[in-house]
Amino acid sequence: MADSVRKVQYGYVKVPNRPGQAARMLAELKNEGVDLVAFSGFPAKKGAQVDLVTRDMSGLKRVARKNGWKLSATKKGFLVQGADRIGAVQRHLTKLADKKINVVAADAVAAGKGRYGMILWVRPKAYAKAARALGAR
Repeated sequence: MADSVRKVQYGYVKVPNRPGQAARMLAELKNEGVDLVAFSGFPAKKGAQVDLVTRDMSGLKRVARKNGWKLSATKKGFLVQGADRIGAVQRHLTKLADKKINVVAADAVAAGKGRYGMILWVRPKAYAKAARALGAR
């Protein structure tokens, strides 16, 4: 089975780095029916950054407005999913390296039952070239 590489959109919110911040945000999104395809949180200047990747950007924007979250402009990335095997992630990163495309960030995880997933980001100027290199749809 071939890996699936999809173009995705996301927004991020800067929050205080305190217990429960992400849990409250995720609860609001759940209660409003906004499904995430990826979530990432990490320390950032004077707090934390929470990346919310979804197929429903309008829903994410609605929930952000309702809760007073300062949502970033819409950003783009790639979601890779496939059969977990040795070298699964390396293969995609090599495709980008061969085209001289720098990866800004990537998170990959074994998902169990022989599957894995990866979310990755490139600079906006390299997005179209990266999409072609990865065969993203």
